[in-house]
Amino acid sequence: MSSRASLLALAASTLLLSGCGDDQVATYRVPKEKDPEMPAAAADAGAQAQTPGAPMADTAVPTASGEALAWQAPAQWSQKAASAMRKGSYSVPGVGGESDLSITAFPGDVGGELANVNRWRGQIALAPLGEGELDSAVTRFERNGLKVTLVELASAGDPANKAILGAIIPFGGSTWFFKLSGPGTSVRASKAAFLGFLDTVRAP
Repeated sequence: MSSRASLLALAASTLLLSGCGDDQVATYRVPKEKDPEMPAAAADAGAQAQTPGAPMADTAVPTASGEALAWQAPAQWSQKAASAMRKGSYSVPGVGGESDLSITAFPGDVGGELANVNRWRGQIALAPLGEGELDSAVTRFERNGLKVTLVELASAGDPANKAILGAIIPFGGSTWFFKLSGPGTSVRASKAAFLGFLDTVRAP
């Protein structure tokens, strides 16, 4: 018998022997692995947003370095642990529940005002604004030599639904975001405190 024929015979024998065992076939369902979620603060940055309302690219977002803004939070706000993405984090008490204040900063204009306002609008299911609608939807002013763009957003329907009160402040080649988000009743009740807090934000 040739070597080729011997190999074929050996392979056939192996298959026959393996079939003599338990003939039950076990099947297993393996759950599909979920894509890792992007950190919330990175999503807040609006980095690489090229068109209004467009989702961010699923990439790491570098935070701003260099000189940092300084501020003084109200005594009743509870400071939360800092993170790699947040420059500051507070729990803000209010009517209808607590709100979250996040402070983030990223290099450049991170997509521009319109893209960032539309990203916040998308977070509470509001339609994006067009190019000519931004100026009438925000309030601009100066505090301590800093230019501030104030954004007030509320979900449609129930006034207790989520709302956002945010400020966008360019500084030192970066953009800083101060965002208060939570139940609508709580965010609205905290507006005066938030504006007072913005009055304390200043360059070092």
